[in-house]
Amino acid sequence: MREIASRGQLRLAYFRWAVVTVPLMLLLGLGAGRLAPSGDANPWFAQLAKPDIMPPGWAFAAAWSILYVLMGLALAMVINARGSRGRGLALLVFVVQLAINLAWTPVFFGLHKVDTALLMIGALVALALLTLLLFWRIRKVAGALLLPYFAWLCFAFVLLWQIHALNPNAGSLVPSRSADQIEIR
Repeated sequence: MREIASRGQLRLAYFRWAVVTVPLMLLLGLGAGRLAPSGDANPWFAQLAKPDIMPPGWAFAAAWSILYVLMGLALAMVINARGSRGRGLALLVFVVQLAINLAWTPVFFGLHKVDTALLMIGALVALALLTLLLFWRIRKVAGALLLPYFAWLCFAFVLLWQIHALNPNAGSLVPSRSADQIEIR
């Protein structure tokens, strides 16, 4: 017997990690979304001109739920791949791209910083691709699980680019929530 652990033991270890990482990803995504109202629930966003390719609001919640589950599964695979070459770097890049991902919603929907959000999503596309490639080298399935995430980010970049073009003064369309007061002169 040359193996340290049986296939069943390895599957069980992966399952244990997935039971933690999948809900964690969903909770982090939900938490970031709660920092600022998003979609049509956000009065500022509702006022923006939208591109023709904009999906309905419910599609974003459904897509992100699925993507966070896939990200959690991929993360569990890489965490469980102890001793794999490049694992530390892959996990570091994953955490960095996740931090930018989670910061994007408050920056765009809360602060109304379209330019900053566009730069963030550009960096996120690049980091997500790097994460995908690093995960792929460790476990091909983990990399494949990130393909829909990467594709969605590319689509989101195009959407945001078009929103930016359609709304050059988006930050001043509606006052931010912190300044929602009537000014009497």
